Amino acid sequence: MFPLPLPMRAALDAARAAADAGEVPVGAVVMLGERIVATAANAPRRLCDPTAHAEMLAIREAAKALGRDRLEQCDLWVTLEPCAMCAGAIAHARIQRVYYGAADPKGGAVEHGPRFFTQPTCHHRPELYGDIGSAESAALLRDFFEQRR
Repeated sequence: MFPLPLPMRAALDAARAAADAGEVPVGAVVMLGERIVATAANAPRRLCDPTAHAEMLAIREAAKALGRDRLEQCDLWVTLEPCAMCAGAIAHARIQRVYYGAADPKGGAVEHGPRFFTQPTCHHRPELYGDIGSAESAALLRDFFEQRR
């Protein structure tokens, strides 16, 4: 087994922080080249904001840090397959590549559900790479939900 890339390790650290705060453990990192521009953890409950998914927060933070609304040269690393809302934000931000961990058959919109980036109305399609750190990502989610049952 190969060691996880730095951005996925950072996303997993953010996901653990989300779990510690009582949020669903999802973390996201935006990279510009080899530099981490933004890191975020799920925070809908803490922020009382249903759009406060890790991807959304990381995209907002990266756009602000870079002073632009388009993140064409940026990559997004996230521990869980993005939902439709996050996929829409990824397309609007013009993220170059998306790397994600665990697949999400119920709420995912990349390889499951609407398969957002394959739709003819989607004007930007990032390169997609799944199953990176999926075992660790899935274990975090499984443990989180088992503790709540």
